[in-house]
Amino acid sequence: MKLRVLAFAIYIFISVLHVFAQNIQNIGVPYVENFFKSSYQAGNQNWAIAKGNNGIVYFGNADGLLSFDGKFWQTHELPNDLIVRSVATDHKGRIYTGSFGEFGYWEYNQEGILKYHSLKNLVKDKTTLNNEIWKIYVDGDRVIFQSFANIYIYQNNKIELVEGKGSFLFLLKAGNRFFVEVSKNGLYELKGKKLFQIPNNNRSEINGVLSVMPFGDNKFIIGTAKNGLFIYDGLNFTAWKNEASDFLKTYQLNNGVKVFGKYYAYGTILNGIIIVNQNGNILQHINKSSGLQNNTALSLYADSLENLWVGLDNGIDRVELNSPLYFFFDKNGEFGTVYSSIIYNGNIYLGTNQGLYYSSWNTAKNNRQSFNFKFIPNSQGQVWDLSVFDNQLFCGHNNGTYLVKDGVIQKIADISGGWTIKRMKLYPDKLIQGTYTGLIIYNKTANGYSFSHKVAGFREPSRYVEQDDRGNIWVSHPYKGVYKINLTEDLLTAKRVKAYDETAGLPTTYQTNTFNLDGKIIFSSSKGFYVYNDISDFFTPYGELNSKLKSFAPSNKVIKADDKRYWFIDHGKVALANFTQSGKFTLDSSMFNVLNGRMVQDYENISKINDNLFLISVDDGFVIYNKQSLMQKPKVLPKLIIGRVENIAANNYLITENPTFSKQIELKYAQNSIRITYSLPFYRQGKIKYQYLLDGFTNNWSSWTNATQKDFTNLPYGNYTFKVRAVVNDGSLSEISSFSFEVLPPFYATVWAMLFYFLLLIIAVYYIRVWYFKKLSKHEAEIQLKLQKERDEHLKEEALINEQKLIKLKTEKLQAEIDSKGREVTNSAMNIVYKNELLQKIKEDIANLKDAQGKKLGDDQLKRLQKIIDEGMNDERDWNLFETSFNETHENFFKKLKAEHPDLVPNDLKLCAYLRMNMSSKEMASLLNISVRGVEIRRYRLRKKLNLPHDKNLNEFLIEL
Repeated sequence: MKLRVLAFAIYIFISVLHVFAQNIQNIGVPYVENFFKSSYQAGNQNWAIAKGNNGIVYFGNADGLLSFDGKFWQTHELPNDLIVRSVATDHKGRIYTGSFGEFGYWEYNQEGILKYHSLKNLVKDKTTLNNEIWKIYVDGDRVIFQSFANIYIYQNNKIELVEGKGSFLFLLKAGNRFFVEVSKNGLYELKGKKLFQIPNNNRSEINGVLSVMPFGDNKFIIGTAKNGLFIYDGLNFTAWKNEASDFLKTYQLNNGVKVFGKYYAYGTILNGIIIVNQNGNILQHINKSSGLQNNTALSLYADSLENLWVGLDNGIDRVELNSPLYFFFDKNGEFGTVYSSIIYNGNIYLGTNQGLYYSSWNTAKNNRQSFNFKFIPNSQGQVWDLSVFDNQLFCGHNNGTYLVKDGVIQKIADISGGWTIKRMKLYPDKLIQGTYTGLIIYNKTANGYSFSHKVAGFREPSRYVEQDDRGNIWVSHPYKGVYKINLTEDLLTAKRVKAYDETAGLPTTYQTNTFNLDGKIIFSSSKGFYVYNDISDFFTPYGELNSKLKSFAPSNKVIKADDKRYWFIDHGKVALANFTQSGKFTLDSSMFNVLNGRMVQDYENISKINDNLFLISVDDGFVIYNKQSLMQKPKVLPKLIIGRVENIAANNYLITENPTFSKQIELKYAQNSIRITYSLPFYRQGKIKYQYLLDGFTNNWSSWTNATQKDFTNLPYGNYTFKVRAVVNDGSLSEISSFSFEVLPPFYATVWAMLFYFLLLIIAVYYIRVWYFKKLSKHEAEIQLKLQKERDEHLKEEALINEQKLIKLKTEKLQAEIDSKGREVTNSAMNIVYKNELLQKIKEDIANLKDAQGKKLGDDQLKRLQKIIDEGMNDERDWNLFETSFNETHENFFKKLKAEHPDLVPNDLKLCAYLRMNMSSKEMASLLNISVRGVEIRRYRLRKKLNLPHDKNLNEFLIEL
């Protein structure tokens, strides 16, 4: 806090030192900022003004205490909706106010809300509280309240009453002294708690004293309501006879304040305010016709930023006394819209849409410059250009071109539309002019310039004309683009004219204007400036210039200010570019913001008066720019104010008016959306930008913005610190202002909720533990049962496996037995075959047997032997034995075969058995005692009996059976 106070004190000190170095101009009127009733939303009348150490300006308003922080207005109502007649502030941040029968102070409470504290209860005699409190002064540790009846001194929480010998007028502070007029008794001085009468040798005129201000050493200027000004030297009162005193007598002085330490500002009832120098000369007169909203100045206040605040009978105005811009407005519309202006031979000339006007130009610094514009006969019509060459004033007019001298014009050219006129670079004694229908040449003679001729071969409108070092003449057409013109040596004819459009690199042909920037021809466009390359005969963007100009790159006009400074005008917005230092570039536009929208678009005009003064044409008058009056950028800015903090959740409400004074701000989770307003109490024309950071929500500063409020919605619960800073004119950076707040957690995240959750957790753990052990026991039982089942199943599986092994062994044994029997059947069959083959061979051999004599055996013998052999071959016992063994081996094959095919005979069954054993036909023929052919026949007959298809193999069928 101490650092803040120290910084603000340094700022005030620097400002005060700067004040004493300032001079108030006497030409035009300074910039006046109007605050209408519709903007501050309070009463019409503003009776008193004071500024707090926080930078906020307070007004005693008809509706209460009105405050302004540079951006936002607030009205605080007194009990019973009383009118605030007086206001004062102290270094503690208190705001004292007085009204009818009521006085006290305002102070921020712990919630940061400005609250009123009445002091009238400290007054012992309440009957004295029946008047308005008109004046309040903070004098050290005491505060003085004054009504028409009494003076109240508040000190050490007590109030003492000072009474006079009559009713009071107004208590007035001059330096450290207090003066008050007592009705019918003259002027008194308040010393301590007593009044002392001042001897007066001119009491009859020293009445209605409404202003007392220091004047030199131990002198004071006494301002009266109707009798003018007087000088009091400590002994005598002397009438101060001068212009100011006469003015104040006429228009009724109402109040006064000292400005810049050497000027005196007086407010009147009937005619605005005047500013007077120490010689009594009026340097400025500001009234309704020159910017004020109202001619009745109820209150005046000069702040440390060199502003004069005016509380009016209807509204509030801020007069920027040290502004480099001073204005003259044609409020009555006497001369119309100004297109050009210039100072020439002690006169100021204005070229308007109605004609040419002039007035005297008084350069004396001690007197206010007054203007009385007169119309120059025969000049009616549109004036486009005013230029001076070799001490001759040229007037480019709709009807032609004129020379102007001593309020008289003389036409020198009939060619209509004198837009612009320039000296020719290669011919210093000649001028070239652009007109509606081409170019004109003027020659310099012994008697001045005279019309020579119109250039033949080029008839296009030529509003902008420039010449390069090669002698080329560049003319821009408003719609067709740019022309490069080469004249003949005698300048009579355009021998070469070349038009350039988009095909040559220009971004557009519309409104492409031509200018000379420090000897270089440049071309303006909506896409920035372009330059011409003579080698390639092509246009390219002027990147270096455009990057420096930034937002002013699309400027439509460039006007030379002096050697290294140029005005850039972007469709009514003005900036002054400085190229004076090599490698350095500055562009100042903030001080000219007040001109935005006031200049005649596309016809902007700025003319140089001298090295310090420039005349800027605006649509209803002109503006004087004085670079000597330019206030340096403040090194220390006032403390940035964080103002109202509002909740913008479902039900909007005010949280605090000033979080600096409030205790820790806590927001319910359901109301976690807030709006924060902030402002810099920098009461001057300037470009102010802000940057903010919500610590706890983001880690990065926002981009610079003009916005003076920020909404944060749906903030998570936690602790936050809002930080904000400001920059003025992209230069001075303010100190960071901040405040902290907390978004409370929702109910489910509070400590009590956590304790409840913890208790629930303990209960849950207990029941879970009980449930777990029950489940564990049950699970163990289930596991035991499962293990027992698994054990039993395992035993069953082992028994089954063993049984299967036993079955397998039995099967294998049976299979072995079957295989053995099969082999036996096969062997048996083969033995039968072998036996039959043997018997057949024996039978054959017997037929060939012979006796000893070589004779064959007899038929009887042979038949008997063959019968025996045949009986052996057809012995059914062999078949029965084979059939029995075959059935054992082939699972009752014959039974199945007979069951499915009952018509089969024994021989068929035998054939089926032999076929199942996969015997050959020969073997089967031997067993069946038939031929091989007979076997094939039987096979054929068997297929039929079995009804086998042709594609089915008989052997496979019988094997599969």
